[in-house]
Amino acid sequence: MHAHIVWDWNGTLLDDVHVALSSTNAAIVKVGLPPMTLERYRELYRVPVWDFYEELLGRAPTDEEWATIGKEFGRLYRPGVRACELAAGSAHLLTTRRNSGITQSLCSLMPQVELLPMLRARGIEDCFQRVDGRTGSLDVKAGKAEQMARHLSALEDIDPALVVVIGDAVDDAVAAAHAGARSVLYTGGAHSRASLEKTGAPVVGSLTEAVALADALVRRP
Repeated sequence: MHAHIVWDWNGTLLDDVHVALSSTNAAIVKVGLPPMTLERYRELYRVPVWDFYEELLGRAPTDEEWATIGKEFGRLYRPGVRACELAAGSAHLLTTRRNSGITQSLCSLMPQVELLPMLRARGIEDCFQRVDGRTGSLDVKAGKAEQMARHLSALEDIDPALVVVIGDAVDDAVAAAHAGARSVLYTGGAHSRASLEKTGAPVVGSLTEAVALADALVRRP
């Protein structure tokens, strides 16, 4: 028995945390904040992103600050993320499961129109039974829960008891729980181990461990 894994993209399959950090630092410097180390970023980062910037500023961003943050972050992140590599070993994990007939899918807050070409360029588009990126504008005050619920409801031929979400963020665990699924969290992305462990979900240091644990979870009585 194997898990149906619902993969997260940014920070999980795609190793983009350093691009996210440099883009965030460029944005916050524009509104008078000092740049962060990767350790500090992982301690503070959260979804919804509005909450993250509220934490950094100690208050809600003004409209002008929010526009500045969005413009500067997007200016650097969008071209930077397109050049990011897959996380170490992830292509092998994906293709091995696909070739073994094990189902998997992908649910991401990255826009669908940007996500699909990135999967295609990395040769992994056909590894997923279903891919759901964001199709509307980003709600900066909402997380991934409703999108995950829609994603799982669309997987009509998948036993819900076999679904495990693998992601790098607290919000992945929240979204999985909201949709009635289990989760395994990976420390290679945007969150610190300490923040991930607070969710109560299992936390691992590699995607290989995450896949093995996902399969083990669905085999337990």
